[in-house]
Amino acid sequence: MTFELGVYTFGNTPRTADGGYGPTAQAIREALEAVHLAEEVGLDFFGFGEHHTASMPLSSPTSMVTAAAASTRRIKLGTTVTVLSTDDPVRVFQQLATAAAIAPGRIETVAGRGSSSITFPLFDHDEGEYDLLYASKFEMLLALNANERLTFDGPHRTRPLTDALIVPRPEQPLRIWLGTGGSPSSVGRAVELGVPMFLGILGGTPQHWAQYGHAYRDAWAEVGHPVEQAGIAVAVHGFVGPDNTAAKAKYLQHELQMFATGAAEVGRPGMAPSGREAAMESGGMVFAGGPEEIADRIVQLHQLLGHDRQILQMDVGGMPHADYLKSIELLGTEVLPQVRKELGQ
Repeated sequence: MTFELGVYTFGNTPRTADGGYGPTAQAIREALEAVHLAEEVGLDFFGFGEHHTASMPLSSPTSMVTAAAASTRRIKLGTTVTVLSTDDPVRVFQQLATAAAIAPGRIETVAGRGSSSITFPLFDHDEGEYDLLYASKFEMLLALNANERLTFDGPHRTRPLTDALIVPRPEQPLRIWLGTGGSPSSVGRAVELGVPMFLGILGGTPQHWAQYGHAYRDAWAEVGHPVEQAGIAVAVHGFVGPDNTAAKAKYLQHELQMFATGAAEVGRPGMAPSGREAAMESGGMVFAGGPEEIADRIVQLHQLLGHDRQILQMDVGGMPHADYLKSIELLGTEVLPQVRKELGQ
């Protein structure tokens, strides 16, 4: 497979001069502007995550996928992630199938459990059923993707579904990834279900994450799934600037702001993971710096992990939109060609 490079966002509400928030609606419009640029500069994928906060207000990723599908022609699009534990798998599938009708062959989804409990009270779910809801709904989402008429009686439903017609249908099945923050049980679940694995990464080392890639591929081969259906994608923090040192400093400033405000918004202590400066160097997992260094680090990670796709979250902590767009431009015009060259593609 050709290695794919892209971007993902949770939305980035602009900041006002006094440190407050501008319109959350502007964050949505700016996310769509970023998609159009990502396609223009040749990137392979753009993902929309799900958060429900003032700083990251992209709460309906399937809506964003549909809007982007209608205004792009080539780039692959997907949710990264849909918080499936507190969403309805039938509606998620129908919305993505609608996008796939607009953009055939370009629509995917990453379904995850979520990184905070904020959606449970919002959508009236019991947080104590966190894993039960996710497992049952993920199984149903896969069944919806495979069957036009569906009978299903999973534990998340109060009534069974019997021979229900599920339309519209995508002209080819959606690619559905299992999203995980790196739990070993999630690796096993992805293999058991025969789905690609999407790793959401905030820290650690390339060597640490390589273990997950090896475990997934080894177990996949042992089970006997078709090799071509395996897949590993990673989502990381990152930023590309013309100057290596300045790019790292700029991203660190805004990433620390993101950790402080984001934690407060979901009721957690406002503490960033330790050692973020070191995480931006070759032994870390934050991909911030100049184009040449970032390309080299992506290739090094690929050599260890063997992943098929890497996407970067660049618009963090009120990052100015112009800087975000410039970073996307550099990722597509300078980083991607160098990565492809070094990988012999």
